[in-house]
Order: sequence, then C-alpha cells, then structure tokens
Amino acid sequence: MPADAGKIAYLLERMAQGVAAHDRENPSHNTWGIGMAHFDIERLGLEDGEAILPGIVLQADGGQTGQFRILCDGQHDGSREEEEEEVVDAVAVEEVVSAPAGEPAPRITPPF
Repeated sequence: MPADAGKIAYLLERMAQGVAAHDRENPSHNTWGIGMAHFDIERLGLEDGEAILPGIVLQADGGQTGQFRILCDGQHDGSREEEEEEVVDAVAVEEVVSAPAGEPAPRITPPF
C-alpha cells in the first residue's frame, strides 16, 4: 500500500531541496539520482529506477533507512578513498600466520 500523498509530497519537497543544495555547492557535478534504502522505497510504494523528479531517478543503494543521498557523477571524498586504498594495500602484503588446532598461535612482534 503506497504512503499517503502528504508524506510523498513532503519527501519530494525535501529531495528537490537536497538536489538544489547539492547543485549549488557542486556546480561541476551532474546530479542523476536519489539513493535510498530498498526498504524505504518499498515502504513508500515507489519503485527502483522510477523517475522521482525531472531528470532524477530513484536508486536502491543499500544506505541507511530513513535517509536519502544525492547521486552524481562527481567525486566528493577522493582523499578518503586514497587513504583506504593505501591501508588495504599495506595489509594485503602481510602474511597471515595461523596455528594448527589446539596449539597456541605464534607470537608476532611488530617491526621496528
């Protein structure tokens, strides 16, 4: 059963405000969608991929319920991604040591 018209109208107003704020703050990015949790999309009686605003589609993206995200073609947090990649690379080169069942694990000392 779809949500009542008042809730949908409020949601559309908030989404339009979010898109406008994003576009104002990031003029070089092209907004193409709104990301929402799949649960929220179903609860509101909407469909994944539905055009929710002119030129903006609704996308189930696995985010937290009760929130929506502006989806665009720009990078907003590139420095964080680089840091995460470096951490993954650093961990990936270390050898994992495990002990046979019933034996204590060997002591590992950090390199100095």
